[in-house]
Amino acid sequence: MTNRKIRILAAVATLTVVLAFTDARAQTTSVFAVGLNAPVKIIITPLGNLLVAENGFVANAGRVSVIDKLGNRKTVLDGLPAGISAEGGEISGPSGLELQGRTLFVVIGEGDGTLLGPIPGTLIPNPNPSSPILSSVLAVHFSASVEKEPNGFSLTLADHATLAAGGVVTLTNANGEKITVELITDFPNFVPDPLPFFPDNVRHSNPFGVASAGKYLYVVDGGQNSVKRVNVQGGGVQTLVTFPPRPNPLPFGPPVIDAVPDSIRLAGDQLLVPLLTGFPFVPGLSEIKSVDRVTGSYTTLIGGRSSAIDVIPGKKASGFYVLEFSTDFLANEPGQLLFFNSPAAVPTVVSAGLITPTNVARDSKSGSLFVTELATGRVMRVDP
Repeated sequence: MTNRKIRILAAVATLTVVLAFTDARAQTTSVFAVGLNAPVKIIITPLGNLLVAENGFVANAGRVSVIDKLGNRKTVLDGLPAGISAEGGEISGPSGLELQGRTLFVVIGEGDGTLLGPIPGTLIPNPNPSSPILSSVLAVHFSASVEKEPNGFSLTLADHATLAAGGVVTLTNANGEKITVELITDFPNFVPDPLPFFPDNVRHSNPFGVASAGKYLYVVDGGQNSVKRVNVQGGGVQTLVTFPPRPNPLPFGPPVIDAVPDSIRLAGDQLLVPLLTGFPFVPGLSEIKSVDRVTGSYTTLIGGRSSAIDVIPGKKASGFYVLEFSTDFLANEPGQLLFFNSPAAVPTVVSAGLITPTNVARDSKSGSLFVTELATGRVMRVDP
């Protein structure tokens, strides 16, 4: 099977070695928060706090946390759908966040919607997934007080079933505050992907990031190698673009390599989409695509990367920050944060030695950047 998704815990086996990695160019990088449960995505709220999507470590223990300006973490919502993914063997749960006013859109990843097939490189449907709303988008409506003084809310498996049936779930916390949760759209956990030697093969869905513009959400799917446009008002879904596989130039691995889009950012009328690429993670093959959010046409904005996993425009839309999961994936090398003055410029290393970094957020007031590290459960702060 050519679709080798993000093996996001690949560096954990050599974590003690990576922890020793230092670089003089990373002097402005410090630990901002600890104790997160496999953090994947991070955004900044209008109040200047951080919201973090966490996979968790067991089934249906996905979580959204708020981190205040002093680095203190508190739970906003837990009990979110999660399950052990078939290909990577790690927990997959909340994988994208987008805030519109007091509505938080939470993207849920593939979980255990599929199982390993009887032939290496194949997948089959899971008849009993951990949750009925894996590979979905949820809308969480809350008040400002929930962010200022959070006292966590929690979903149950019964709540998951209610959401799957089209119901709205109202939760109450110990302070008597309420939030409501509804299902915006539920992507299929898989689609048929027959192979000559295994006609029952399927291809998993793995929503892994979200951006919004007006009534639309734009969701990247790392399993389907696509960007989907979701109408918030009705939940209708269109595939805006699908990125084709590329020939594998190495003498090992599959004949073609999947694109694996893993984040998405709005930049005017364009969407910026990093393509991590799949196994064997050929250095220089990863790139950033610029996608027209109306037509779906795309061009390469920045190429020649190792494993691009996020991108954000710089201050006043000048330049681009690019986050790389690893500088050499197969060698378990640490990741880095780069800055490009222009798409064609030689990048500057902003922060090196990052351990399994997955996402970056920038405080527009201070200029500080915050990076999630999946394996360490940390949020790193990079000051200007």
